[in-house]
Amino acid sequence: MQHKGEQGAKAFAEGTMMAVVTTGTGGYDRLDYRQVPIPVPGPGEVLLSVLAAGVNNTDINTRLGWYSESVRDGTDTSSDDEERPDGGWNAATPFPFIQGTDCCGRVVSVGPGVDRGRIGARVLVRSCMRKSDFSRMETVWLGSDFDGAFAQYVKVPESEAFTVDCDWSDAELATIPCAYGTAENMVNRAGVRRGERVLVPGASGGVGSALVQLIKRRGAEVIAVTSASKREVIRDLGAARVLCREDDPVAKLGAESVDVVIDNVAGTDFGKMLKVLKRGGRYVSSGAIAGPIVELDMRNMYLKDLTLIGCTAWDAPIFPNLISYIEKGDIRPLLAATYPLDQIAEAQRVFQKKRHIGKIVLIPPS
Repeated sequence: MQHKGEQGAKAFAEGTMMAVVTTGTGGYDRLDYRQVPIPVPGPGEVLLSVLAAGVNNTDINTRLGWYSESVRDGTDTSSDDEERPDGGWNAATPFPFIQGTDCCGRVVSVGPGVDRGRIGARVLVRSCMRKSDFSRMETVWLGSDFDGAFAQYVKVPESEAFTVDCDWSDAELATIPCAYGTAENMVNRAGVRRGERVLVPGASGGVGSALVQLIKRRGAEVIAVTSASKREVIRDLGAARVLCREDDPVAKLGAESVDVVIDNVAGTDFGKMLKVLKRGGRYVSSGAIAGPIVELDMRNMYLKDLTLIGCTAWDAPIFPNLISYIEKGDIRPLLAATYPLDQIAEAQRVFQKKRHIGKIVLIPPS
């Protein structure tokens, strides 16, 4: 059976590929599916045939310019009719460019200085890359700071392409990088330990469902928050208790009842999350889908000796950990649906309705 990289050899030789080029901040009309040149790997780089690419909040947020300080709404209510040149992860987003933060691919070519023995390997790409080394926090992100995986081919640093040996499908592997990398980074930074109680709002999304598995893997007790229709699936993933979104966590759990809150929801419930934390507890976040502007009662923070932890830059062990968890069968993917790459707008519309559990994945043409 031919690999996709072999099947796409003719297109590769001709030097062009199909890709979704995001032309600027705005609506779905900014997603232009068109023919572009195949990137050429430079020194220390590899060229991947993209086998599958996951859809993430950050793809949509970047297109909307949600990271701009001018935005005060949640990710599902932000306007798509406004130019926001400062709406990127680190600086101005490099429009026009190719988005796509999750990539499962196969190495089809290597640049100077890279072992040709890597050709043919199926890999996952570490989405979050340090600009220098792990002693500094400056990062660049695949599909946010430079061209990503919403294309037939993508080039990445060879050191960021991790070979993975498992029987998962390409689409299943593409559910992992951004969501599970973000989740494992938060769990690691929070120092989650066996026997602790951890509250996870937004537990049915890509990051939330990853958190349930990764926290349970460490022997901690997971208390998840999701919609009523998704409670059983989240319980089956490993949550010891599942609250509905409408529940008041303080009333249901009691004040000072959990050791850690890992919260990518934020919004109006932020204050309640601090109230359920025990003295000396940790609050961890890498997102704010319900709204970035929150009300903080400083007394809840300093009188209880709380630690607030922001997580964006992934630490060195995070991605190697995930590869080992996959290969040992410690985690399982949650694949909600797949769409052809040229149906990206429909895939993102479905994604934003938040009726799915797990990840939606795009499949480029062969």
